[in-house]
Amino acid sequence: MLLLDLSHTSHTRAQTGIQRVCRALYRELNSQAAPITWDPYARQWRELNESEQANLSATTPAKKRGSVWPLSSKMRGWSSRLLNQRPTLPLANGLIVPELFSPEVARVFPQLKVQGPRVALFHDAIALKFPELTPPQTVAYFPAYLQELLQFDGVAAVSEDSASTLRDYWRWLGVTNTPPIQTIPLGITACQAPINLPFTEKTRPRILCVGTIEGRKNHLALLEACESLWSQNLDFELQLIGLGRADTAAAGLTKIDSLKKSGRPLIYDGPATEDELIAAYTACDFTVYPSLYEGFGLPVIESLQHGKPCVCSSHGALGESARGGGCLTLEAVDVPALTAALRKLITTPAEIAALAEAARGRTFRTWKDYVVDLTKWMGTL
Repeated sequence: MLLLDLSHTSHTRAQTGIQRVCRALYRELNSQAAPITWDPYARQWRELNESEQANLSATTPAKKRGSVWPLSSKMRGWSSRLLNQRPTLPLANGLIVPELFSPEVARVFPQLKVQGPRVALFHDAIALKFPELTPPQTVAYFPAYLQELLQFDGVAAVSEDSASTLRDYWRWLGVTNTPPIQTIPLGITACQAPINLPFTEKTRPRILCVGTIEGRKNHLALLEACESLWSQNLDFELQLIGLGRADTAAAGLTKIDSLKKSGRPLIYDGPATEDELIAAYTACDFTVYPSLYEGFGLPVIESLQHGKPCVCSSHGALGESARGGGCLTLEAVDVPALTAALRKLITTPAEIAALAEAARGRTFRTWKDYVVDLTKWMGTL
């Protein structure tokens, strides 16, 4: 039996990248793992209760990404602490920590009695590379988080770029006794055979962009590129899906409102359910992911799995995902480059068709593949 720390994800219905990874692990590991949380009110580790498990299975995304502890959960925690009630966790032969954990949680990991390897997933070092585009509280504790990873028996990085970044950071710190870092690319949820709606000159093309509306995702550059093309009388729609973060993307959110009020064909209704997301991939002609930096970039792989080409960066983890074909990759994801790439695809249906064919020719890792690789590697530690 493994322990799966879902301290944050079990208290939010947000569907951001890390939360989607955590939910996928929860589903795929199933009876192999006991999901647990650090309860700050009881001041102890415990298994998830029914409401926390319901959060993990929820299909309707939240409007905010922060964790929520209902008053009833707080009171249960306070009561357990006052009565000195100590729940017994299952005897575990391993621990998986897939979240970006807080300093408080890091301090209490040693309380977990695990007769086996303790493994953390490492997603990215965006807070170090783009502090100006990252929430200040994350920037503040991120260096400590990277050092706290040293307490684990192994770190599973989601991409070669993320693995390299962590190795470089520890080398820069002068740390020599580090846990092994293994690159294990993420999986995606299997979908039906990709459906490609016909692209004709009589059909208004639809471009889809999936991802949290935050600074590093670079939506402002995308919106400015689209505004330029609309001003040149190119007829297309842009659909955005994702939770808005005013703390790092205020300018982008303001631009969205401005374009919608001016009557531009821009569709944005916030985050979406899984069914709505699948429908959006089915309805679009291609996707664009203008992010400056990613640890993995699930929307790129998801787009390709649905047989839809994706415009994205050629660098870092996104470049790793694009190597198998189906993407129009860019050296820079600035306004001029995005404008040129979107114009090329909008005005050249044959280019879309060729990229879509390349996407349909690829095979993709599932979450089952990921869990098999992760647990097999843990067995070597």
